[in-house]
Amino acid sequence: MSQVRNPSINKPVKLTGALLAIGVILVAANMRASLTAIGPLIGTIQADTGLSGVLVGLLTTLPLIAFAVLSPIAPSIANRFGAENTLFASLLILIVGTVLRSLPSTFTLFTGTVLIGLAIAICNVLLPGLIKRHFPNSVGLMTGLYTMSMNLWASLASGISIPMAVGLGLGWRGALVIWTSISILAAIVWLPQLRSHHQEREEAQESHKGTMWKSALAWQVTLFMGLQSLAFYVTITWLPEIVQDRGYSPTAAGWMLSLMQLFSLPTSFIMPLLAGRRRSQRSFVIITFCFSLIGYLGLFVGGAALLPLWVAFIGLGGGASISLALVFIALRTRNSQQTARLSGMSQSIGYLLAAVGPSLIGWLHDWSGSWTPPLLVLLTSVVVLFIVGLGASRDAYVEQESRSSTI
Repeated sequence: MSQVRNPSINKPVKLTGALLAIGVILVAANMRASLTAIGPLIGTIQADTGLSGVLVGLLTTLPLIAFAVLSPIAPSIANRFGAENTLFASLLILIVGTVLRSLPSTFTLFTGTVLIGLAIAICNVLLPGLIKRHFPNSVGLMTGLYTMSMNLWASLASGISIPMAVGLGLGWRGALVIWTSISILAAIVWLPQLRSHHQEREEAQESHKGTMWKSALAWQVTLFMGLQSLAFYVTITWLPEIVQDRGYSPTAAGWMLSLMQLFSLPTSFIMPLLAGRRRSQRSFVIITFCFSLIGYLGLFVGGAALLPLWVAFIGLGGGASISLALVFIALRTRNSQQTARLSGMSQSIGYLLAAVGPSLIGWLHDWSGSWTPPLLVLLTSVVVLFIVGLGASRDAYVEQESRSSTI
């Protein structure tokens, strides 16, 4: 009798796995779109609300601060309620936050922004661990798919915000609230996963045997995440200004930012797919370093004629570095609980650096009156990223180092 029933049992398992994969991709689609959509609308929001430049700048800074604050405790929340349930709750919070941000009130504008940051922070931390648990033999593929989904929708959101607000007559509030549609779709597709959280508690006891924060490898992964985050958020904040200083129009400068995000898509998918098949990923770190070094060095010394080429290399390096950072989190840990804890540690420090980076670069530019010191800082960060990447990419587990450090 069991031989007759086994084949039919396998079909729902395969269907469930496919549905989970689609759910992961849809959750990833929500992890940047609501943030990048607001950038092109900042001027319109400021003109409509009368907010100062400092206050309107918080609309992009507050989510990063929320990432840094909530990331370390997200694994504990997931351990108590289940990763699948916690991710579903974060989607609901994201929907509420997106709606609140679009209401005609300054209070709800900032309250919604904070809720969006908290919701995305949970997704940032828990998705790598969930992939580690449900797709242990396809970590690279799933990381590539969800990173590409995240970057694709981020690029799309930044590109169509103005056309929706102005061309379709939705206004900035309508252009922002429309992104709830993707969140609602993701929540609906995620519903079948709400009963699947039985493994976390079993793995939790094992993952606490070592101290993650005492592991040199964990710190190398953390610094890799932090430095690539710093470079990304500094670049999307200041690249248009740098390009305009080279003689480009504001419209052309905006297209340069889109070009960078477009070129990040292939490496964000291909890099983890290839890296997941190797025990060590040092060769991929070297390739990523070359992409970024050529891009930022060209931006530093090159003229206006070749700017699109340098921006394309920056995009290739950025897509490779974020996907490597995420795949390191999964490959350097043994189980989903360790993955979630390393994800929380690395993303907490990472987004703290990301929140400080744009302001620091802006201060350097104001102090020096040129882009030379800021670009030197970016070039230095690329070199340090390469050094810590060589350590983060070696064939080892954080568990081994955290245990040995306590002996």
